Amino acid sequence: MRLLVTGGAGFIGSNFVHYVYKHCPDWHITVLDKLTYAGDEKNLAGLEPNRFQFIKDDICDEATVDKVVADCDAIVHFAAETHVDNSLHGPDRFIYTNVVGTYQILEAVRKHDKRLHHVSTDEVYGDLEPDSTEKFSETTPYNPSSPYSATKAASDMLVRAWVRSYKIKATISNCSNNYGPYQHVEKFIPRAITNILLGQKPKLYGKGLNIRDWIYTEDHSSAVLAILEKGKLGETYMVGANGEKSNQEVLEMTLELMGKPKDWYEFVSDRPGHDLRYAIDARKIRAELGWTPAYTDFKKGLAATIEWYKNNRDWWQPQKAETEAKYKELGR
Repeated sequence: MRLLVTGGAGFIGSNFVHYVYKHCPDWHITVLDKLTYAGDEKNLAGLEPNRFQFIKDDICDEATVDKVVADCDAIVHFAAETHVDNSLHGPDRFIYTNVVGTYQILEAVRKHDKRLHHVSTDEVYGDLEPDSTEKFSETTPYNPSSPYSATKAASDMLVRAWVRSYKIKATISNCSNNYGPYQHVEKFIPRAITNILLGQKPKLYGKGLNIRDWIYTEDHSSAVLAILEKGKLGETYMVGANGEKSNQEVLEMTLELMGKPKDWYEFVSDRPGHDLRYAIDARKIRAELGWTPAYTDFKKGLAATIEWYKNNRDWWQPQKAETEAKYKELGR
């Protein structure tokens, strides 16, 4: 298999690349990544050149995308702008990357008749009531709340339209919140961990009651590989690990694991349109593809994540000061 991974130097993409490199020794992996602030070529260290190639370029560049798609057998499309706060203050690049970039991938896939898996998010479905038992499924109507989730919803719809209109060979997955190594310090869990490591109180939006369905990034990687190899073309699969926790629960667990009092944090102003609750019904991928998550104990996965950030200060410290300066401007 000659596999192309877009956005493969980012958080979720690089974890997937390492997972495939380990579990599929006869595959060759090409990563196409623009290396924005959230991408880092160091995330791909240790991969041998006889099985791996890195190309720095933009998925919105038609000629580049056409060439790399022509040279592969299958594409896993991770490349996207993803941070909600950034989308609220600069939505233009989200529209450009997430919508126009996906269009370029789709056109190249159509032209060269390649297999595509498009990676998306549960945020396209909006949110759920905190006290309900409802979960997102493959048939839940889209109801995005932010420029980020709206542009991901648009990219999903483009894939579905190309499947129906042009019969391209594609699948989609919508995954819950990922955590684990290589995640940028602007995101909730690594921001909290790195604040604590620097002796600074972590921050909690609003009242901290917003609920997310957490999945360790390696489990997301195994799900994407299962869909790529065994998924039914044209289908969408929800990916989750039954990891519902409020932001307050996650932060207090992080503090406990790091030897701090559970109330050692500061409340800050909430983000506009902050979704209340996400929850994933992953019965379809479990039943049809036999996929199950390995990290079913959130506390153990969180402890492993904390350990990674403790041991990789050189990776995250260059990002930290600039990230916190931006949050300070926002009052968060």
